[in-house]
Amino acid sequence: MIDVHRLDRANLERAYGLDSQRLLPWPELNAPFEGAWCVLRPHSTSTAHSHHEYEIFIALAGAATLVVDGEPHPFSAGDIVRLPPGSTHCVANEGDQDFEYYGVWWDTEMSAQFTARHEASVS
Repeated sequence: MIDVHRLDRANLERAYGLDSQRLLPWPELNAPFEGAWCVLRPHSTSTAHSHHEYEIFIALAGAATLVVDGEPHPFSAGDIVRLPPGSTHCVANEGDQDFEYYGVWWDTEMSAQFTARHEASVS
């Protein structure tokens, strides 16, 4: 049996200067990561920030500029980017259409929690 969690575009939440829907591990998923579908509206820039987690971005639709530690990088549908922990990053959409990407992040604590849930489920 599969478990489908649908994207609810009408109820995206505002976070880091963009609209998103977070994917948190639900009991059936039991993943060592979290993620979010992100929509950056035209002519806007997400909030620059850094954190201790590892992170990847997967560009799904449109084109934007990913700024990492002050360096701009073209970022468009089909691209995958790895962001090292501690890097300051934001995404700038200078175009006339939404830019959509999926972000996935993880750290050692999330991995340890995953391991504990996994071991408990197979015991």
